[in-house]
Amino acid sequence: MIKELNNIITSKQFYLPLVYIFVGIIIYYIFYFITKKINNINNKVDGKIISKGNLKRKNTLIGLINNIIKYIIAVIVIINILNVYKVNTDKIIASLGIASFVIGLAFQDIIKDFLAGIFIVFDNTYSVGDWITVDNFKGEVISMGLKTTKIKANTGEVMILANSTLTKVINYNLSNPKIYLKVPFSYEEKIDKVENVLGSIIEDIKKEEYVKEANLLGVDGFESSNIDYALEVICSPNKQYQIKRILLRKIKVAFDENNIVIPFNQIDVHIDK
Repeated sequence: MIKELNNIITSKQFYLPLVYIFVGIIIYYIFYFITKKINNINNKVDGKIISKGNLKRKNTLIGLINNIIKYIIAVIVIINILNVYKVNTDKIIASLGIASFVIGLAFQDIIKDFLAGIFIVFDNTYSVGDWITVDNFKGEVISMGLKTTKIKANTGEVMILANSTLTKVINYNLSNPKIYLKVPFSYEEKIDKVENVLGSIIEDIKKEEYVKEANLLGVDGFESSNIDYALEVICSPNKQYQIKRILLRKIKVAFDENNIVIPFNQIDVHIDK
């Protein structure tokens, strides 16, 4: 009895499958811990924590890589175990190829969305938190999966799009937007005075949280009733409207305090008696 049990335990059919499973698990966890370590090391760029959108993209990539590795290891382990039991794996692999072809035809749209999602992540087309425009619909990316993307507009509507349909995307987060503003003032005003006032406003607007750079550009035009002075402000993505409102208010307050006139159209009405 003991001899028979010993023969079973020492046989290849008993211990080799266990060895293959054990080795497969070890290899998977080695890859898992390597990718996790790389992720933790690269969570900071130049000492700064990366944005939530980039972190989301990295986690998506790492999860995708780990899943691919897991399935590859599982297939290799199963094939080797079947070979131990002298199962003809060539026919099984051929059958799997035919089955995969049939499934691929049935779910080709899903596969297209899945692959498009992978390319969106790898190409950094956009990430969660980015503001984009797709087919005249502008909004914030609130969810990005490997099949669909959800975009939320300022007014609250949420558009859900299949990744394979996102062929033309405008991404406002890939560069800092620029505010180009013409400030009108009367011909009676001294240019040096106006320039000094606008210079103090520029220094003040630089202190705002989302402002990257602000400059005076100079006199930009002579209109029929006013002179235009050009300003330039560079700010964080999707903050240009907020910064422009703050800038316009500062200009109006400063002009009022310094008695600088902003020309406006007037209509004289003459009534004949």
